[in-house]
Amino acid sequence: MTKKTNLTYKKSGVDYSKIDNLKLLAQKEAKKTASNIDGTGFSELEISRGESAFVVDCGEFYLASITECLGTKVLVADEMSKITGKTYYSQIAQDTIAMAVNDILTVGARPISIHAYWAAGDSKWFEDKKRMTALVKGWKKACDLSGAAWGGGETPALRGVIEPETIDLAASCVGVIKPKNRLTLGEKLQAEDVIVFLESSGIHANGLTMARKIAEKLPEGYVTKLPDGSLYGEALLKPTIIYNSVIQDLFKNKIDLHYISNITGHGWRKVMRHPGKFIYRLDKIPPVPPVLKFMIEQGPISPKEAYGSLNMGAGLAIFVSEKNLKKTLTIAKKNGIKAYQVGRIEKGPKQVIVEPLNITYQGSSLKLRN
Repeated sequence: MTKKTNLTYKKSGVDYSKIDNLKLLAQKEAKKTASNIDGTGFSELEISRGESAFVVDCGEFYLASITECLGTKVLVADEMSKITGKTYYSQIAQDTIAMAVNDILTVGARPISIHAYWAAGDSKWFEDKKRMTALVKGWKKACDLSGAAWGGGETPALRGVIEPETIDLAASCVGVIKPKNRLTLGEKLQAEDVIVFLESSGIHANGLTMARKIAEKLPEGYVTKLPDGSLYGEALLKPTIIYNSVIQDLFKNKIDLHYISNITGHGWRKVMRHPGKFIYRLDKIPPVPPVLKFMIEQGPISPKEAYGSLNMGAGLAIFVSEKNLKKTLTIAKKNGIKAYQVGRIEKGPKQVIVEPLNITYQGSSLKLRN
């Protein structure tokens, strides 16, 4: 019998070391443009460079902005549509917006406007009324969940750049931080802070290249049944949770959020996104969504690769003081989100230690800022 070799994100076609190097180069050059807004009355918050969203000081308030794309989840939606005859564009519309909104929430912003970028490989893509209606209705619903206005967007047909039957979905979001003390860039983060994970609904919109690689080798592909009876493809398409309501409610109840990290690419390594030197000791792990368990088994994917690439049940990490822990958990529950106290911060070299799995991620494995 041929021995199975472990599947990795890199083997699937995504090499973070190369992508992150580009981001670092871009940050270096982008920083040189800060002086372009001198004399406007606005100024950048340099500390926000390398965070999930960029922040500008507007005097009485801050503005934050971000652009994110859906990625290859759209290809899963298209394949499942061929099999079932259903359209999944309402779900992936939410995924696209969630990628941008959840990032902008991490700096303490309230989303105020969202713009769409829907780039098709051919203008014929827009002829499918059922699919287009699902995309539009889903986009509007996700804007409502985000508490933001849909300001408009761009819908190019890019023959020769994008495959004729596919579409690339992306969203940009602008948010306001008002009052200014809601700014959350980690300046209050300290040893003994508690780490809380907010549940994910599944794979969210990260790791789909790996998920698709697994589908290719399954005899029944996306219609393979998971132990809970759901189809692999439909489980992958469960939409990303938009965490706006719970974060805004935490602010409303005067919870002092010391830091927030969106767990997307880089998996649980994102827990140490903050540039400071801390040990993030995790002594508990939340339940793993069935679709992610299935991926680990079928990959197979090693625990270190899985927790260092996928969300593994943790959609958002928030950091609070001990005194605010109980209230934080209560507010999350009130908003219909399961929350888990999973560990604490300690002084020491930058690393994430997942004690139940005997896994350690060193700070050098996450290079998101210069």
